[in-house]
Amino acid sequence: MGKTFAEKILALKSGKGSVIAGEIVTVSPDIVMSHDNTAAIAKKFNQIGIDKVKHPEKIVIPLDHCVPAATEKYATNHKEIREFIQEQKIENFYDINTGVCHQVLPEKGYVLPGTLILGADSHTTTYGAFGAFSTGIGRSEVASIWATDEIWLRVPETIKINIKGEIPPGIYPKDIILHIIGDLGADGALYRAVEFSGKVIRDMDIGGRMTLCNMAVEMGAKIGYVEPDEKTIQWLTARTNKKYEIIKSDTDAEYEKIIDYDISSLEPQIACPHTVDNVKPVSEVAGTKINQALIGTCTNGRIEDLKITSEILRGKKISNGVRLLVFPASMEVFARAMELGILQELVKSGAVIMNPGCGPCLGAHEGALAPGEVCLSTANRNFKGRMGCKEAEVYLASPATVAISSLYGEITDIRGDLK
Repeated sequence: MGKTFAEKILALKSGKGSVIAGEIVTVSPDIVMSHDNTAAIAKKFNQIGIDKVKHPEKIVIPLDHCVPAATEKYATNHKEIREFIQEQKIENFYDINTGVCHQVLPEKGYVLPGTLILGADSHTTTYGAFGAFSTGIGRSEVASIWATDEIWLRVPETIKINIKGEIPPGIYPKDIILHIIGDLGADGALYRAVEFSGKVIRDMDIGGRMTLCNMAVEMGAKIGYVEPDEKTIQWLTARTNKKYEIIKSDTDAEYEKIIDYDISSLEPQIACPHTVDNVKPVSEVAGTKINQALIGTCTNGRIEDLKITSEILRGKKISNGVRLLVFPASMEVFARAMELGILQELVKSGAVIMNPGCGPCLGAHEGALAPGEVCLSTANRNFKGRMGCKEAEVYLASPATVAISSLYGEITDIRGDLK
């Protein structure tokens, strides 16, 4: 019997010849990521009693969650991080002018096929879009890795999800992953490796694959994974000359289950308050008034998403009473969007262009909601209080659904404008 990607890569990183799902292995990661939580992790590291991190070259720290600092508390946090970086001689640091961690790491060439990447952020699963084993871990675990360069992991069982059919008009990767999460539930892939495959995945661009892997954690997955192909190689060639090994599941690998989705008749999807798996067709909630619309975050702030948004808004004005906030995922995306004239189109439509960063996603600053307000967002979570107010409501949808809804001032099925 063959091996899955998860079994093969954890066997390699643990130095064992072979491992099976359910086995506990000790591994040494290739990259360890943290962000604005680095100061808290540094405090835990100092409690260990070790003066220097073991492998500073493996540590990557982008500041992105509250940038620029919104309060004295956040400013102090950033100051402590910068001091720790100087003290530990950590070179892979990206300050407030760079972007969201899950966009920055791939852009800067840290994410490679066959690598093991651990991050103090649950959406570290994003990097599986490049054929990496990447997952989120706790702050104490990151501190421990800084000290020892080791961590134990349980080898996850693997669920293979085949996505087939022809993509209907108005359907995007965000609709596909929301449909899957709604079907399987928030714990439908708990501690599983989710392997996305099929013709739809092969035809999908890198940004779309990142969206799927990013949200794999919303159904409990340990990792999301897409087998690297020529698109992956081309994307990476422009950003790094590092060598890497592509690791794939064997054709006769043993999966816990294989699930097929035919999306040929899929409607635009939306996650309704207050859980990500409360998913319905957009048509069922069409007409719901919105106060704020958000395009951005580590899920949908890439150039592909901004292009879709500008194409829908071109020559039109957003509805009175709607605040449309656009957060490019990185400065690279921001600059490219300027070159293509995308930002100009968005501004003409009435959008507010914000600095690259997480923005209102976690409710820390920039675009927080007031009681009774409704936001339609391209983010990955809509828990009560997620955007700064427990009495507000957050819906999640594709950039296309968010863009068209901002024009009408209410949740809108984009297919009506495609006829």
